Amino acid sequence: MPYKKMSYQDFMSIYHKVPRLAVDVIVTTPQGFVLTKRSIEPFKGMWHITGGTVLFKEPINHAINRVAFEELGVKVKVKKLLGIIEYLDDGGRHTVTLCYLTTIKSGDLKGSLQGQEFACFKKVPKNTIAEQIVFLKKHLKDII
Repeated sequence: MPYKKMSYQDFMSIYHKVPRLAVDVIVTTPQGFVLTKRSIEPFKGMWHITGGTVLFKEPINHAINRVAFEELGVKVKVKKLLGIIEYLDDGGRHTVTLCYLTTIKSGDLKGSLQGQEFACFKKVPKNTIAEQIVFLKKHLKDII
């Protein structure tokens, strides 16, 4: 079903006033799970799960694939929904993410403006966003 994007101006007028829905996309490879190092605020310089806001009237599956492609340059296959991460102070926002476990369907991993550096991990690095450390450790056996 096609959807019409909300204008940027309309989106920003409500963005910080309500909880936002996002998807976090854990991409797995034989070398481990992929994290990117934030190049922008919030959490600049910290490792994090690739993720992004679900746009107005955007189907979840489209958001998962859009985020994976925009931030990592890959198309993904969803394996399963792992759970929910809630960020109560995400740079002044309240964000609720649906966290999906995925594998690469096509493309080669690369960074983006939001996270130029990326790496594969078998263990959660210490310099990772706090809520994601808790979530990844809880689900590590499902991830690797």
